[in-house]
Amino acid sequence: MGKYILALDQGTTSSRSLIYDERGRIASVDRKKLAQIFPKPGWVEQDPYDILSTQLLTAKNALDKAKTQKEVEAIGITNQRETTLLWEKDTGKPVTNAVVWQCRRSSDVCERLKQQGLSSLVHRKTGLLIDAYFSASKLLWLFEEYPELFKRAKRGELLFGTVDTWLLYNITGKHLTDRTNASRTMLFNIESFAWDDEIISLLDIPRSILPEVRPSGSCFGETKKELFGRSIPVMAVAGDQQAAMFGQGCFGEGSAKNTYGTGCFMLMHTGTSPQYSENGLITTCLGGTEGACEYALEGSVFTGGAVVQWLRDKLRVIENAGDTESVARSVEDNGGVFFVPAFVGLGAPHWNMACTGTITGITGGVQKAHIVRAALESIAFQSYDVFKCMEKDSGIPLKKLKVDGGASANDFLMQFQADLLGAVLERPASVESTSKGVFFLAGLGTGMFSGREEIRKIIKVDHEFHPHMEERCRAALIDGWQKAVQKTTLE
Repeated sequence: MGKYILALDQGTTSSRSLIYDERGRIASVDRKKLAQIFPKPGWVEQDPYDILSTQLLTAKNALDKAKTQKEVEAIGITNQRETTLLWEKDTGKPVTNAVVWQCRRSSDVCERLKQQGLSSLVHRKTGLLIDAYFSASKLLWLFEEYPELFKRAKRGELLFGTVDTWLLYNITGKHLTDRTNASRTMLFNIESFAWDDEIISLLDIPRSILPEVRPSGSCFGETKKELFGRSIPVMAVAGDQQAAMFGQGCFGEGSAKNTYGTGCFMLMHTGTSPQYSENGLITTCLGGTEGACEYALEGSVFTGGAVVQWLRDKLRVIENAGDTESVARSVEDNGGVFFVPAFVGLGAPHWNMACTGTITGITGGVQKAHIVRAALESIAFQSYDVFKCMEKDSGIPLKKLKVDGGASANDFLMQFQADLLGAVLERPASVESTSKGVFFLAGLGTGMFSGREEIRKIIKVDHEFHPHMEERCRAALIDGWQKAVQKTTLE
């Protein structure tokens, strides 16, 4: 029998489990939807038990389908980042719902921190900007809204974690996280690889609630025997976007990828020294094994594929996400319509938490297809903004961008993105880059792979998209987009 690795892929809208063989082929996969809760406009929550139960159910189902339970050597975990959880140390019971990365409830907390003059300190030490996106602001909001939680945390009764930590705690009993997830909290020093004493003190965060931090490719303990019939070592943990970087084989300085999921996340490898952005990007730790840390510049688009979900579920102008491609192609252009989907504000490089979505250019001749096309184009326009900032910060003109995520299967969107960027887009044969990243990391830890060169040979390219748009047309579209963004951010 061959050897296998189980990858747990806990995302924003679903929990999935995939079993990979030694050649990177998927032996089985199982998926369960994960509900989001919207208590108020701009607020996003999830039930911690839903996160856990859906993930465990998919793992058991994937194992049953593959009938490879005895041959699974290790588990790798990848997860939605920044989402913030608090639970009781003694019982493991959550004390609130999970506050999801998209949630903007802590915007006022962030404004206060900025007014206190902490922006430069936070950026220099954590590589991040002060924003409601990151975990620390969500944690502070919970402590301020529910003072009893803060008192309990001070007494050592509570534990904090991102989704990886919550899963690890429940399947291994250990309170751990990895560098990639820690680097998204706004509490972690990305050069010393430790929780930053100065920031923790200034924000009055009890150190006792914070998990131990390990490199992504490490042993994070063994699963409880009752879960899978035997103990299985967890040999890799990485936040979804850093996992996707590893899964795409972006190992060298200057390599870059963009994941088209609920949001869009573009990362560029900057080597073993952190590079700090002057153009609204953030600096983050990449997934790796023991030894020198690697870093990336990252730009986050808050509303990427989520705009397609909105078209389907709220506006109801399409039945299935896959319909958008044919609908967009049914018209010659966007009809002058530009859609800025700032449903939860705008991320990089604007970092405007207050603005809301805008559709401009609507005339009597505009049809449903123009709105759908403009929505798809908005994903590419937002990624273009990040891409140009990345070039400025790095000084590297990016000629190739590796793409993955659900929306990367949309050929219309990928061609439009290549045209806007003036760069080649490379889509892998398997767009499961996120789960594949922790499969590779766990495989290195178990000895399944001898090194990164062997991993590179496994990654196959499905299609390349080359830019064809005339410069005049491209410039006009970018100008129209920028004007629409200006209208959106006027408030």
